[in-house]
Amino acid sequence: MIRHRILALTALGALVACDGLKEAMTAHVDVVAKAGSQELSVERLGQLLGRSPQIPLQRDVAKNLATLWIDYQLLGTAAAKGDSMADAKTVDDAMWAVIAQERIRKLGQQVLSNVKQDTTGAAQRYASGELLSARHILLPFGAQPGQQVPKAKKDSLRRQAEALRAQATAGNFAQLASRSSGDPGSASNGGSLGIFPKGAMVPAFEQAVTALQPGQISPVVETPFGYHIIYRPPFGEVQQEFTQAIGQRTRQVAESTYLARLETSAKIVVEGDAPLWTKSIAQDVDGHLDDKKVLARSVAGELSAGRVAQWIQALPMGPQLRAQIQQAPDSLVKTFVKQLARNEVLLKQADSAKVQLDTAEVANLRRTFAGAVTGIWTGLGVAPAALVDSGKTSGDKERVAAGRIESYLDKLTQQQVQFVEVPAPVGVAVRRKYDYKLNDAGIDRALERAAQIRASADSSKAATQPPTAVPLPTPGGAPGAPGAQPPAGGAPPQR
Repeated sequence: MIRHRILALTALGALVACDGLKEAMTAHVDVVAKAGSQELSVERLGQLLGRSPQIPLQRDVAKNLATLWIDYQLLGTAAAKGDSMADAKTVDDAMWAVIAQERIRKLGQQVLSNVKQDTTGAAQRYASGELLSARHILLPFGAQPGQQVPKAKKDSLRRQAEALRAQATAGNFAQLASRSSGDPGSASNGGSLGIFPKGAMVPAFEQAVTALQPGQISPVVETPFGYHIIYRPPFGEVQQEFTQAIGQRTRQVAESTYLARLETSAKIVVEGDAPLWTKSIAQDVDGHLDDKKVLARSVAGELSAGRVAQWIQALPMGPQLRAQIQQAPDSLVKTFVKQLARNEVLLKQADSAKVQLDTAEVANLRRTFAGAVTGIWTGLGVAPAALVDSGKTSGDKERVAAGRIESYLDKLTQQQVQFVEVPAPVGVAVRRKYDYKLNDAGIDRALERAAQIRASADSSKAATQPPTAVPLPTPGGAPGAPGAQPPAGGAPPQR
């Protein structure tokens, strides 16, 4: 939201622009948002929310819908002007967070490139259970884990499992699993569960696997999911997978060690009030973009509320991330701020190591951005080619594009069309390039209007329902109320 500035009234003679002052002070409470030449009225947003029973009447939901309206309308304006927003500066500025994360990823690859993968004694390490592997045949109970399964059904499944166990050998296990297992995820691969660490499976299953020597098949094993027959493959069958897995594990340990050392040397300190401020930022990202409040410190410098807002605004998760931050416990929010501070340290290290994206990587990101814009235009029906015959001027085309977007939103809120997502970088780019405003007071009024519309619709629906043939007492059984049951013995209700 572009924050409205409260002007200091130092002299009445300075108040020559009365209309402008009135606009600044009242903030057009009958208007929720503006996007270019288009306005989203309180009534319009109230109708969109109120006529769709599936949409919860919550402030964050209403604000997200208003923000989506802004992005759609600004993109419609860009389409009408033939502006693909594909110039390098616009794209790179909008995708700075994506570029930053890619640079951090490349720095990590560089750091881990020197890590040696120790695969010596792999067969012995597999036999000792450092990492596990199994194939299984499952006869599922069918109920959710923990729910009661009828004894007759369990007995029947048990007999089937015992019959399959009698047939199973190391040579035919994969074929038998493909044909008979009730676990579709693994049955298509001969019952293989791949390589997995200890603790990844339910205890009864893991205990059965570790009790087997490589090449052995278990008796029937019961878990909350059903009856299993488990085969622990010999090392020769999984050698390549196991070697890759322990190599990946080595890299994960090296990465964890590196990050732990980094946090110590980076001297990251998160301020005690950082969670409170971060939740405030998540509520109003745009309003905090210039906020100098310091939330964390490190060798990379101070992490301001404005910088946190920039990260939240540009990260791909968008509204979902903001909602999660507002609902998360302070401890998790503090960890999030710490991770952002760590990102700043890593970016500084990337600068020192001269880690940048190469020409091909940058070109690919720009193509992705351009493809996202084109996809949004197509989904909304406002692609420049679709507006060619809509008018001679860009203003004419803007009005047509705006109308199509409003029609799309009507259908979207009624779940009649597929949702067209605006990726965070595209939203950032279009909001930086074109004028818009968002009025918080208007959102509150729209929610009130939506509640009225929904209540009226519920009343109308109830009025058109045919009268029930069953006498229903009112709450408390108030005598004399319409529909009240007569007292025992058939006496008339008291007046």
